[in-house]
Order: sequence, then C-alpha cells, then structure tokens
Amino acid sequence: MPVIDRSLQHIQSMSDHLFPITYSTLAPQALVDRILSRYAVGEVSSCVFWMRGLSDIYLVEAGDNRYVLRVSHAHWRSKAEIEFELELLTYLRQNYIPVAHPLRTEDGQLAIEIPALEGKRYASLFTYAAGKVAVGDLDKSQAQRLGETLAKLHNTAQSFQCHAARPHLTINYLLDDSLQDLFPFLSSSARAYMNDAIAQIKEQIDRLPNTLPIWSVCWGDPHSGNVHFTETNEITLFDFDQCGYGWRSFDIAKFLQVTLQAGISPSVRKAFLHGYQSTQPLEDIELKCMQPLMQAAQIWSWAISVKSAIVHNHSKLDESYFHHRLEHFKMLRSPDWKPF
Repeated sequence: MPVIDRSLQHIQSMSDHLFPITYSTLAPQALVDRILSRYAVGEVSSCVFWMRGLSDIYLVEAGDNRYVLRVSHAHWRSKAEIEFELELLTYLRQNYIPVAHPLRTEDGQLAIEIPALEGKRYASLFTYAAGKVAVGDLDKSQAQRLGETLAKLHNTAQSFQCHAARPHLTINYLLDDSLQDLFPFLSSSARAYMNDAIAQIKEQIDRLPNTLPIWSVCWGDPHSGNVHFTETNEITLFDFDQCGYGWRSFDIAKFLQVTLQAGISPSVRKAFLHGYQSTQPLEDIELKCMQPLMQAAQIWSWAISVKSAIVHNHSKLDESYFHHRLEHFKMLRSPDWKPF
C-alpha cells in the first residue's frame, strides 16, 4: 500500500480524537522526505516556507537549481481545477510561451495529494522563474513586453485541450458568486448599490460573444507581481492559480484594475495595451467593454481576498477595509473616469 494511502488511513483513524482545524502549515522537512523525494531533482539542500497566498509557497534548492513547491489550500480550488492549470502550463511551455512550469514526479504525476488535517491538499513542484519582479513596478518597455506575451498566450491557448473539468470565468461566477461572499459584510445600502452595479455590468458586457478568439483561456491574474524579468528583459510568467476559460479582454481588464489600484502610471497601462494590440488586435466590442470588465475584476478580487482573510486574517475585515474597497469600486464606475 502506498505511503500516502497509509498516512491517510492513519489520520482518518485518529479523526475522532483530533480537534477540527481550518488550516495547517506543513513542515518543510516532511515535504522534503515525503514529497520532494518523489522528483528527480537530486538531493534537496534547502526547503523553506516562503509565503502564504492562495496557496502555500516553499522555496527549494537542490544541487545548483532552485524550485518552487506550491501546496494548495483545502478551501481553494478542486483537484480538477488544479490539474487543468498544471496541464495548461505544460502545454504553454511546450509551445514556447515563457512560463514557470510544473515538473512531473518520477512516476509521471503533476500533483501529489497530501492528506492534511483539514482535508486534501495538492503539492506541485515548479521551475523557478529566472530574474525577479521589476523594481518599482513595470517600466513602459516591460509593460509592452508583458502585453505582447499575454497576447501570444491567448492565441496559443486556443488549441489547448484538457481531460480535467474546465474552470470558467463566467460573469455569473465573477459577479454573482462573488457578491454572495461579500454580502454578509456589507450594509443594506451597500448591498443595494452593488446589486444595481452588477446589473449594469451585465447589461454592458452582454454583447461579448463566448467564441474564439474573444473567448479563450485566461491567465486570471496578470500583473507585475506575477512576472519575472532578467537583466536583459527576458520574461517569465507564473502564478496561474486563477486561470480558466473566459474573455481574453478580462485578462487585460484585470491587469488594468491591479495597476490602477497600485497607482501605476497611465503610460504603463498604455504600453501594456499597445504591446497586446501589436500582437493580437482586440475587436471594438472588447475595448468598449473594458471598463465594466475592470469593475468585474475588482469585485472578483475583492471576494477572493475576503474568503482568504476569513481563514487566515479575519482582523483585516474591518469597516475601513470595506469602505476603501467600495470607494475604489465607485471610482471605477464613474462616467468621467478612463483607464488611460
């Protein structure tokens, strides 16, 4: 019987005696012994817990190489959604899109199931993206390069086929499901405002077709924090934790929404869009829908942040947090506001 199966049985037999938990931090040495030993990377000299986001990230060193070990959270994404992402990254890499890609275990697996105390989690080992995050955020040259690369990604991903269930970034998922997560924290007036806003967003983007090339596989979270540049401006994309089928213009809107929230210069946003359009021109309807798509991106990222904070940092969900987010969303809805 495999070691993982025996471990799962052991945990299940102890379940009546264990206090329920929502999240656990897995010990680095245990990951070295039980997970990293299943990869042909040589002797692991270092494995350190690096950061907690939508998944737990560990930095790994083996020989002269560095890797990233990602362990999913039990409350975020299903096994099928994770498999979709890993197969997508493998496909993109095979088609020369510069992404940090997952490695296979010696028996061919892209993800290893871990029987954590709070439920099943999945570990995947990735190549380390060469370079580093742009200092002081992207300059115009880097933004243009990112736009070009995203356009190539969308074009390449149109031929992607996956056996796993397909996650879809539909408007109902982005808006209706997100609003359900936000509602318990909003006042009655804020709820009414958000209901009206979502109805208007739906009306504005109703004309966007769900057909190629407008509908493609989306990265889901394109921004400067998920890109490394080398000293010669070679680019590598990573963190596809929010990928799925959706409108390609949503990826652009997500980038614009994040850069706006971070206070990045309009010239950087223009350079990004120019880079994208120089590789794969957008249709007029996509450009007309950019502002409501930015609003949808804001709502979705807001809901993701709230769900994560409920588990890891409920103290941040105070009145000022929701006031700030709501005021930012109102600014995105202003008829006088433009993304450039």
